[in-house]
Amino acid sequence: MEIARAAAALFVRQGLRATRAEDIAQAAGIAPRTFYRYFATKEEAVAPLYAAGAQRWIEAVRTAPAGLPVPQALEHAVRHTLTPGLGVSAASWEWLRTLVRLADTSPALRKVWAEVCQASEGALAEILAVREGGPTAPVAQEAPEPVPLTPRLRFAAAVAGAAVRVAVESWAATATHPTGPEGPAGLAVRNLRALRDFAWPGTPEDDRPEATALQP
Repeated sequence: MEIARAAAALFVRQGLRATRAEDIAQAAGIAPRTFYRYFATKEEAVAPLYAAGAQRWIEAVRTAPAGLPVPQALEHAVRHTLTPGLGVSAASWEWLRTLVRLADTSPALRKVWAEVCQASEGALAEILAVREGGPTAPVAQEAPEPVPLTPRLRFAAAVAGAAVRVAVESWAATATHPTGPEGPAGLAVRNLRALRDFAWPGTPEDDRPEATALQP
């Protein structure tokens, strides 16, 4: 993570194009050959930072109160991870704003961002499967059989992931403060609420819009 932080600091301070992998290695206090042992390109060096943010949100979905339906669990997780001061400082959000903006201008960095987002969707699908299968067993007990990752679960994870990703990207494109209704948390909650009719895992079949439409 130290290499990732060094890379992000240089990207933010002097720009992506002006930063070399050797500069990142020097800032991280390692040899260039050590840098290339972990990362193939300078852009890949910030992947752990992207991934850490995604993992915090996914973990918040996992630990949301068991009684919450999936839509409310997603909103709960958003508020607890995308609000500055709750684990991530406002200054760190400003770093993220720059890194997301850089991904818009650099195909190589955009690829890193996209790969992290795709990987997080897979992890979120597994969490949704657990929530659909009921509360997890205590650590001392044998874990329950996992719920299969059906196309519906994967689709739900992709929809939820897109709602959050678009919120972060939309906020990053502005100069808006990270708190408030136009911050990443406010935008993400708004996106999720726009999907209230989506057939989230755990929604009774008869309550789904398409099921109602098909009833005589």
